Parts: sequence; structure tokens; C-alpha cells
Amino acid sequence: MTLADTQQTPCIPPSDGDLFDRLRLLRSRRVGPATYHRLIMEHRTARAALDALPDVARAAGVTEYHICPEAVIAAEIRAARAAGAVLVAAGDPLYPAALYDMADAPPLLWTLGDASLLARPMIAMVGARNASSLGTRMARKLAADLTDAGYVVVSGLARGVDAAAHLAALDGGTVAVQAGGVDVIYPSENAELAHAIADRGLRLSEMPMGLQPQARHFPARNRIIAGLSHAVVVVEAAAKSGSLITARNALDRHRDVLAVPGHPFDARAAGCNMLIRDGATLVRSAADIIDALGPVAAPVPVQTVLDVIDQAPASRSAGACTAAEVPQGPPARDLSSAARLHEQILSRLGPSPMAEDQLIRDLSAKPMQVAPALVDLELDGKIMRQPGGLLSRIA
Repeated sequence: MTLADTQQTPCIPPSDGDLFDRLRLLRSRRVGPATYHRLIMEHRTARAALDALPDVARAAGVTEYHICPEAVIAAEIRAARAAGAVLVAAGDPLYPAALYDMADAPPLLWTLGDASLLARPMIAMVGARNASSLGTRMARKLAADLTDAGYVVVSGLARGVDAAAHLAALDGGTVAVQAGGVDVIYPSENAELAHAIADRGLRLSEMPMGLQPQARHFPARNRIIAGLSHAVVVVEAAAKSGSLITARNALDRHRDVLAVPGHPFDARAAGCNMLIRDGATLVRSAADIIDALGPVAAPVPVQTVLDVIDQAPASRSAGACTAAEVPQGPPARDLSSAARLHEQILSRLGPSPMAEDQLIRDLSAKPMQVAPALVDLELDGKIMRQPGGLLSRIA
């Protein structure tokens, strides 16, 4: 069953109160996107689903279940207003049509920037965070040529290939899908790029405002990148990488997967070469991508989309629409300071689990400084999170 199967009527913008209830339902414990869609299908409205949720939880063997408090949702909406974020809900005219065939489509998206880009055809570009010089050059060239051809370039605002693709596509259209809250910039060295995307492109996230990304959030982000796009282009990727997760998501959703080949001795090309071996289209230039996909559909005129925005105030009520209030975010980290912090963390961790709070106290550092470093090390496979807020070093 897909999201489209649950819709009995065309896109009808939800009311203000219903948006609040939808957000509260989605933020309640054990309610993910698939469960959310099932509850809405069974109970028709978010309010009815919320009323039924404690009984549903008891039937599943969950005792002492509590719905997400209203104060939590009110705080999230205040944070969205402060950041200038706009809430786009499934059923809203601005909601990306490409996501409707996903069974686990994000029910709600916080957006920051030019929402008209969601009406245009998109191509995802993903790749290694430690991309080579050739890899970043290829990403920039492909992204620039694809936007010249009328496509919007979608990526994940990561280092390496993602950042190169976003930067080259700024003038033609780019969408950054974030793993944490849309107001949280990660990695912080991409702060300037993130602000430029909010000003000239679009940032979006399904996560709560203010959420710091952790490793488990990135696969969820990758499914949205794949779902938004007509195709996924992998520029550089190791044999085991998040880029290949995105490619698998694309294949599961019947999207085209294309890959740039690389030297067999370069580990950063191993994933791309595997994809080509298994049937992905080989990419030498943007012309190969365009030939594989066919002519781009005519984009929706910007004025048409702006008219839709003017006629759909419900989704904007949860967040201000002024682009002037783009969040400034934390300053970019000095790379040498980040490297020293990584070394300090690794020197204090071992195979035996250690509480994250204790680690922060031992480092005499602020949690906001340590959190991004822990995500870096977790993504690099150097540390592992365990239940109970414990951390251990991977040998």
C-alpha cells in the first residue's frame, strides 16, 4: 500500500487545527510514517487517530502509553516561526507528487526556501564525503549541466560530492534534504552553503525542529532523496556507503540509477563500479543522464506555484513565510579543532561502553560542540552507540 492508496480525494489542504493534530500524531512515541498513514486511513482524521492511539498501543502490548504533549508541538511550531520554516503536509498542493508512491512517505515536511522547486523534475546526486578532486569536479559539471537542462539537483548537504553538486546547482535549482531538523546545519562547515540554499534553493526535513542528526537518521533522509527524484546519480561511493543505500532506495521505488565509473584500485569508486556491473547506466556526462531519462517535462510556471502558495495559507500557519528569517546556525568549525576533538573523544573511549554525559564532562566541553563530532565518528565507523545513551570505540 502506498500513500496514494490512502487518499480518497485530491489534494485538500488540511485545516490549521488538523495540522497541529497531524504533527502531534507523528511525534507520538512509536508512530513512524507507515504507522501514521495506517492510522489516518483507519480513523480518517488525525484527531480521531490521536483519540484511538492509547487503545491501539494497549492492544499492541504497550502499557502506560502517552501521546506527545501539546506543549512539545507548540514549541516546535514556535521554533519553525523563528527559523522562517514552512510546513508542507501530504495532501497540500505543494507536497511533492513523487513521494505519493512511497508507503513510508514523510507525512509532513518542514521547508526553508523556495518551495516552488518541489513542482519541478528532480535528479538526485550523491557520493562520497571524502570525494577525490576528480569526483568533486565531475559532480560540479554534472550538476551545472543538469540544471541548464531544466532539472533540480537533489542531495543531502553532506561533505564532498553533495556539497559540490549543491554549489554548482544554486543558480539553476537545488534541494537539500537534511537528516536533522531543517534549522540544524550539519556538517557545520557547510553553514555558508546551507544559508545560500535557503536563500536561493530549498532545504527540507521530516525531522522535528532543532533535532541534531545521528547516524540512524541518515538512511531515512536517503529514502526521501530517492523518492523525490526521477533518477539517482552516484558519482563516487565505497562498496559499503550511504550512497548505495540511496541507490537501493531508488531501485525499490522504480527510479533509474546511474553511476560514474572509477579506477578499480580506488576504493571510492568500488560502489559505482558495482552498480554499473549490476546494470546501472554508465555516466560520462550529463548527456548520458538526459539520454537515459528522455526530455525533461515542462516545469510548472513559478507564478502558478506562487498562486498556489497564496491560496493555501493552512500549511503556512505553522511557520512564517518570510525568507528574511533564515537561521544563522552555528559558525563553521575549524577543521584542526575538529580533528583534535575527534582525537580526544577516541582517546577516552574504549570497547567498554561509556555514558555520553560522562564523556562530555570528562572533555569539559559543551554538548553542542561534542554532538557533531560524535556524529562524524559514528558515520566513519569509529564509535558505536548502544542502548541507554552509551558509547564505545570500535577496534
